[in-house]
Amino acid sequence: MKLKGKRALITGAARGIGRGIAEVFADEGADVAVNDVENMSQAEEVVQSIRSKGMRAIAVKGDVAKRADVEPMIDKVWKELGPIDILVNNAGIETIVPFLELSDEQWTRLVDVNLRGAWLCSQVFCRRALAEGRKGNIVNIGSIQAAKVLPGRTHYAPAKLAIEALTRNMSAEVTPQGIRVNCIHPGLIDTPMTAWVMKDADVLPMVLAQISLGRAGEPREIGNVAAFLASEEASYLTGQSIFVDGGWQGK
Repeated sequence: MKLKGKRALITGAARGIGRGIAEVFADEGADVAVNDVENMSQAEEVVQSIRSKGMRAIAVKGDVAKRADVEPMIDKVWKELGPIDILVNNAGIETIVPFLELSDEQWTRLVDVNLRGAWLCSQVFCRRALAEGRKGNIVNIGSIQAAKVLPGRTHYAPAKLAIEALTRNMSAEVTPQGIRVNCIHPGLIDTPMTAWVMKDADVLPMVLAQISLGRAGEPREIGNVAAFLASEEASYLTGQSIFVDGGWQGK
């Protein structure tokens, strides 16, 4: 149980990769705060699953792109679960829009959630942890699209590549004070967000042909890597971005 006694906040954890991370963290001994902005019934399902494992869990609603949501969300976790040891910035949205058709509103909302959200949650967490003299870990969730070009993602891909730079720069500033920061770039993971790929008889074989392992990943496979990065087993690892993609990025 590599996270025994730790408390984690995982954003966007009602389903998909976030849920996989939450369940692995609970298996590894962590108490978990499950954040989402709208799927609160699903967030409560994750909470009940974690509690059935004997760990503590709460659901916390909040839009990661809004400071007015993030500050009370982190305060709620601090009060109800205890000081946060691990923050996983997983919340994200994806839309597929051709470059020439992309609107200001589509660009702004996606970048606000996918990039600003990670920065904002991290800043609020770090300010409080460091003020109390606490150490901690941040795991950012990027995307294979930080390295692979896919059509219709001229807003999504830059935001995910920027997560890599955010990881390095945050690490340079807060690791000397005791907070390690790392990033995971998932490949094709079988989640509600990728359901359209998994069900498309034309697209799926084309994508799988580019993946060395020849299959999609499971959310818990991202969770396993996140648990490693947040544990003392990764005590000399910070500022890094790791592709967990079955070998897709290397092809």
